[in-house]
Amino acid sequence: MKISLKKREKISEQILAYLYSISPKLVFTFNIAQEIARDEEFVKSLLIELKKKGLIVEIKKNPKGINYLKRSRWKLSDNVYKIYKEGQSKLTQ
Repeated sequence: MKISLKKREKISEQILAYLYSISPKLVFTFNIAQEIARDEEFVKSLLIELKKKGLIVEIKKNPKGINYLKRSRWKLSDNVYKIYKEGQSKLTQ
């Protein structure tokens, strides 16, 4: 089953909103997929697309600096976080 581009964009927006809501916390792909109720592989493909666009950052090391073998954590890029924060403050005014 193929998902339309419009729906992929909506789901990507959900991912960005979730990452903003937990920022600056880093979160695993599994946790994002669980939060937005989507398949983990599908979410990973969207995360990779968002990374290519420079909207999010992939972290491949644990807090001790050791590389993960099969996992990644994700967070919003600093520029995107600032844009979201400005947009949220305009909405509350």
